Amino acid sequence: MARTSWFRYSSPASFYPLAGRLAPWFFAAAAALTAYGLYVGFFVAPTDYQQGEAYRIIFIHVPAAWMAMFIYLVMAGWCAASLIWNTRLSAMMAQALAPTGAMFSFVALWSGAFWGRPTWGAYWVWDARLTSTLILLFLYLGFIALRAAIDDPRRADRASALLALVGVVNVPIIYFSVKWWNTLHQGATVSLTAAPKMAQAMLTGMLVMAIAAWCYAIAVALVRVRGIILEREAHAEWVRELPEVAR
Repeated sequence: MARTSWFRYSSPASFYPLAGRLAPWFFAAAAALTAYGLYVGFFVAPTDYQQGEAYRIIFIHVPAAWMAMFIYLVMAGWCAASLIWNTRLSAMMAQALAPTGAMFSFVALWSGAFWGRPTWGAYWVWDARLTSTLILLFLYLGFIALRAAIDDPRRADRASALLALVGVVNVPIIYFSVKWWNTLHQGATVSLTAAPKMAQAMLTGMLVMAIAAWCYAIAVALVRVRGIILEREAHAEWVRELPEVAR
């Protein structure tokens, strides 16, 4: 029996139909998990004894903050692969992930502002965690702007990849900022090395929303990379042979 070679999917021509088949499944999973996560978070999870109902924004804020950092690491990983192996698809995947990472960064900052108002008394403070997350948003926007400013796709791939790799240093700063500096932002509620500091229903809702956010990010990236492939491979014979319904 012949073995499937996964390396063949590193080719845009092979990955394009695979992305089209996978995207609807991830969209469906994201929708179902979001509905369940919001139900648990807003109707099942108990009221916090300190923050009252205002704490429920964590079911949006925390998954968005996690995804903003994680997508940047994945994007930087694709950028490293594009520089090391000079693979076109790696650069395309990084390009496809950047807008979603920027969106999650904005949602984390926006939801954090609305959470900060009743808990800190202010929408914004120049806290280490908030400031480094704002820098993360600027890194995403800078990555997108740099790509758009360079006409040659290969040069744009290299320049934006270098920017993404330099910006990786900001991710551990975001994560450890509450430990390294005296900040208003609370410490980690969920840790791999310690028991959760919240009720089981709260934890369940937050983790389900995080998985939903990741499914959404994958689905959107797959759809977006298909558009990037069509744009950058427009000269290829296989693209010209695609029927309109497959594009």
